[in-house]
Amino acid sequence: MDLVVRTEYGAVRGSATGDVCVFKGIPYAAPLDGPRRFQAPVVLDSWDGVRDASAFSASVPQPSMVPGIPSPWQPGDSTDSLSVNVSTPDLGGGLPVMVWIHGGTYLGGTSDSPTFDGSLLASSGVVLVTVNYRVGYEGFGWVSDAPANRGILDQLAALRWVRDNIAAFGGDPGNVTIFGESSGATSVVTLVGGSARQGLFRRGIAQSTGSLFCDEDEARKLGELITGQLAVAATAEALGTLPSEAIHAAQLGVMAEMSQNRSAWTNPTPYAVVLDGEVLDDLPWAALRSGMGRGVDLISGFNADECRLWTVDLPVEVLDPAALARDLRLAASVVDDYRAGYPGFADADLYSLLLSDQLFRMPSLLCAEGHAVGGGRSYAYEFTWPSPVRDGAFGACHGLDVPFTFGVAESGVGQPMFGDEVPPDFERLSSELREAWVAFAATGNPGWPAYSVADRQTRIWNVPSAVAADPIKASREIWEHRFPA
Repeated sequence: MDLVVRTEYGAVRGSATGDVCVFKGIPYAAPLDGPRRFQAPVVLDSWDGVRDASAFSASVPQPSMVPGIPSPWQPGDSTDSLSVNVSTPDLGGGLPVMVWIHGGTYLGGTSDSPTFDGSLLASSGVVLVTVNYRVGYEGFGWVSDAPANRGILDQLAALRWVRDNIAAFGGDPGNVTIFGESSGATSVVTLVGGSARQGLFRRGIAQSTGSLFCDEDEARKLGELITGQLAVAATAEALGTLPSEAIHAAQLGVMAEMSQNRSAWTNPTPYAVVLDGEVLDDLPWAALRSGMGRGVDLISGFNADECRLWTVDLPVEVLDPAALARDLRLAASVVDDYRAGYPGFADADLYSLLLSDQLFRMPSLLCAEGHAVGGGRSYAYEFTWPSPVRDGAFGACHGLDVPFTFGVAESGVGQPMFGDEVPPDFERLSSELREAWVAFAATGNPGWPAYSVADRQTRIWNVPSAVAADPIKASREIWEHRFPA
């Protein structure tokens, strides 16, 4: 089979992996040279001949996210990193399209992670696209003469590429589903609540939306803290003269300062979606409640024990729910409400639960609820399957759903959560979840009842899976009038 496909910018040659054709590292915007690192994405130049698409592009600039594990980006890597990867089972199929937006707290992440191997999803009858977009200061830091949310603008540019080119890869440009986890899910609800009117997608799946939003004033203050250490003006031209690793070093100090004075900031990291009035006017759950994006079908859900990923090894004296409530600018009575709503929970468990609710569970639930109230077709889920490692200490922690989403157990994400042997439940639950996501992408119906405030029907992902009404009622009622709206 000749695996050459012509895009609007030039031809690309992919490779075959089993029954799936894969095209890697296809650029959707110009390279990030000089000031372009800090400007809106620039339209790509066309190329002559056939471009090899058998290898991933470079990742976007970023530091190491985990001590001891190298960053996917290194100084000197190619600046041609704004790219997409396409996996398709049928170059002439007119199939539903699924576009994956990776997580990474807007600090890191890359589309070439083995965890995001799209072979199984594509072989289920969709065209899968994974996207590189700018993170860190390049993507979300304050620049005085450039737009905010450049990482989101990258995602929109990639979606325009999908609209204009995906038919050549067997996809239906009129049936596109965006999906992502963590900050990728934050991007999904940002796009649904803020930019869905552009008509670039029909459906969205948000897996553990993060509370990663701030106003322009906070974005500017954080930007000034970082650029102040670098002694440069916060302009695209000046920042473009700096090596990315210098910015990465400067942001480390700011992150340490933020952690020491948590209550002074909206978010735990320097980078978030900015309420700029262009990409996003209001917090997504409020925008969805007002009817923004009502024409887009939405699945929004969370994991039961999101923050155990980070709290499980903290010293017991740190796990103080009252101190956490103060850091989150909550009334002291909130801790009493949690004790009443979750009798028998130790302080360490209450700490993890409170943090999970604030960072992920409430944003995800409020988006499902807001979309239903605003007139959209909305579905909710809770992923409760617990990791078996360390006697279940992690529970159903943050990111645990991602290996199930792609059906990839043996990866840097899955192996630490599964141990030396893939759990016998993995294939069953992964297959069920993937079937639901593909059905939703094809038809808008994932196979369980839509969410409404009347009955709050929620899919519970576990073995066996089930449907439950209002499964985190206690947390929902605690936060009902406390979460920003």
